[in-house]
Amino acid sequence: MTRFFTLLYKELLRFWKVGFQTVVAPMVSTLLYLLIFHHVLEAHIEVYPDVAYTTFLIPGLVMMAVIQNAFANSSSSMIQSKISGNIVFILLSPLTYREIFFAYILASMARGLLVGLGVYGVTLIFFDTPVLLPLWALLFVLLGSAILGALGLIAGIWADKFDQLATFQNFIILPLSFLSGVFYTIHSLPIGWQYLSHLNPFFYMIDGFRYSFFGVSDISPYISLSIVAICLIAISYLTIWMLKTGYKLRH
Repeated sequence: MTRFFTLLYKELLRFWKVGFQTVVAPMVSTLLYLLIFHHVLEAHIEVYPDVAYTTFLIPGLVMMAVIQNAFANSSSSMIQSKISGNIVFILLSPLTYREIFFAYILASMARGLLVGLGVYGVTLIFFDTPVLLPLWALLFVLLGSAILGALGLIAGIWADKFDQLATFQNFIILPLSFLSGVFYTIHSLPIGWQYLSHLNPFFYMIDGFRYSFFGVSDISPYISLSIVAICLIAISYLTIWMLKTGYKLRH
């Protein structure tokens, strides 16, 4: 177990030592979204009865910050290790591929949760947005951050250079994040776009997490939780397979 905790500590220390860049900067970016949308749309949109638009927006922005930073942590760590060549020291160590997987995932979850808590904590200063169902919130945050941590590992293993990693992030992660219902309810979309939204796994993370705040959601939270859990199992299996076979890691 010492070898596992050593790698986990290294991954935690990696983002913590540049916390202004990895934690504070994403918090500021997310809060800017909130301030802009609050100023422009607060008086014009009501998504749920008796729920102000800014209040509706906060859970989505918190969850988006969690998942994007979980992805950024594992993907950047893996690609940097590959390009610098120090991935060989991890592969030659007595670490099992499962220990490598869990160390990267737990560190990604830690960064995502830290950023999410920071964003939510700051919003509480200005807006009264209590969590009605904290267990539901915790479940979706943990599962969502784990999924994006695993996706980050997949992207980092697949990419051979930073340009390829940026392509994965800009053309897959960002569109899925912004089209997941962070800024709107899918019931406001045309029928065709509603069906497409149901194919987006990020939608279930956002909708389930928002349910923990208001007790209201676009679909059943049990369905969202089931789909998110299935996605985590499938993506984790793929990631572990890539680590086990040494895909693009052993040349």
